Amino acid sequence: MSDVMPPIFTPFESDAEVEAIGLGLIARSLPKRGWTHGAHFTSALWLMACRPDLVAERDMPSIIRAYNEATGVRNTKTTGYHETITQASLQAARAFWAAHPPAPLFAICNALMRSPLRSPDWLLAHWRRETLFSTAARRHWVPPDLSPLAR
Repeated sequence: MSDVMPPIFTPFESDAEVEAIGLGLIARSLPKRGWTHGAHFTSALWLMACRPDLVAERDMPSIIRAYNEATGVRNTKTTGYHETITQASLQAARAFWAAHPPAPLFAICNALMRSPLRSPDWLLAHWRRETLFSTAARRHWVPPDLSPLAR
């Protein structure tokens, strides 16, 4: 785990703020500086809760790749889209959402960002660093090699 603290998360006050991130991602209009670790989880939860026409696990990869390209981030073997991190984060977001009683979406997003998932290093409890940041894991799903993800 790193000693670097994640950027400070400003809690949401409404579902409209959550929706703005989700819509901004899909429209590729979210400012690049707004595409944070918290925004990844927020957009995942928004997609799951508000876009029944989309399947997060199937559609998020192409949405993120397109967003990256629109903001000048190339999707290569070392930069941009990362399949294993995306799919692991979607599994974690879905499990977190399912484990919480019904509440406004912004409250669930805030709770997630107060949980251990708030740190990008949560993944390193499940994958060795060299596995997670390999070209194979960036391009395709690579199962955890330290401990399984909670379901």
